[in-house]
Amino acid sequence: MRHQVTGKQPNSKMCLVCGLKNRFGLRSSFYELDNDELLAVFKPMAEHQSYPGRLHGGIATAILDETIGRAIMMKYTEEIWGVTLEFTIRFKKPIPLDEEVRVIGRITEDSNRSFAGTGEILLQDGTVAAEGWGKYIKLPLEKIADFDVEAQEWRVVPADNDPETVEV
Repeated sequence: MRHQVTGKQPNSKMCLVCGLKNRFGLRSSFYELDNDELLAVFKPMAEHQSYPGRLHGGIATAILDETIGRAIMMKYTEEIWGVTLEFTIRFKKPIPLDEEVRVIGRITEDSNRSFAGTGEILLQDGTVAAEGWGKYIKLPLEKIADFDVEAQEWRVVPADNDPETVEV
């Protein structure tokens, strides 16, 4: 199904998942879709492998957790940050290296103090490689970390290949 991209979320400098200057990071881009889902796009490298040619399960868990956790940002005009309380993943297929991988995340429950969501890692042919569920607590950023927005380069970085629509 084709969806309109309605926005792009910020990246940072050194985050393992979204850090654009972390030479071993995934450098993922996050796109908000018109169906209230968040799409992450990244291309795993050899440094992300477990068995030869396969993405490490811990890295797969990290991108799925991050995508679901970031989906809450779409629901509020003020900044809402989540810290993972619990996360479950089910691996269904190996995730190859050196080809684009897509991840979908959505919010399924939202209360005053916490939220929950689900998501999937999709292979290029649309096959679900992994499914996840997470529960997160909402915290102000100053209670999570000493985070200087400027020093961490937390901002939306436009790219020539940012899509206007995506097939999910």
